Amino acid sequence: MKMRFVWVGKTKSAPIRSLVDDYLGRLSKFASVNVRVAKEGSGSTTDPARALQVEAQSLLAGIEEESVVVVLDEGGRQMSSQDLADYIERQMQSAVKQITFVVGGHAGVHPSVKERANLKLSLGRMTLTHDMARVLLTEQVYRAFTMIRNLPYQR
Repeated sequence: MKMRFVWVGKTKSAPIRSLVDDYLGRLSKFASVNVRVAKEGSGSTTDPARALQVEAQSLLAGIEEESVVVVLDEGGRQMSSQDLADYIERQMQSAVKQITFVVGGHAGVHPSVKERANLKLSLGRMTLTHDMARVLLTEQVYRAFTMIRNLPYQR
C-alpha cells in the first residue's frame, strides 16, 4: 500500500521538519511513502478566498484519481489511534492501493477539497498549526501500522 501526504507549503521549522521526516522514515518500513508539497495561495491577507482556491487547485492536482482521500478538517470525524488503524487496515483489506492524506494551510482547505474526501478527519478540538498537524498525522499513521502489525510501539 502507498501512503501519500499532500500539504500546503514547506515545513519551515527545522525541529518540526525533523520530526515529520523521522515518522515518514519509520512509516516507509511498512508502506511506500510519498510527500507532495502544494503551492501556497499568495495574497492570503488581501484575498483569503482566492488563496484557498489556488491552494485547492494545487492540492487536488496532487491526488490521484483512484486514491482514497483523508482530509484533515476541524469539523471532521474524531478517531482514536485504534480507529485510525482499523480504518487503514480496512482499506488494505479492500485492496486500496493508495491513501492520500491532505493537510491544508493556515486557512484550512477549500470546500472542493473536502468534497473529494472519502474521510474528513479531525485531530481534535484544539487548534493546531498546520506544521504541528503534519507531525501528529505522520506519527498517528506510523502508530496505526505498528498496531496493524502488533508491534510494541503503540503500547
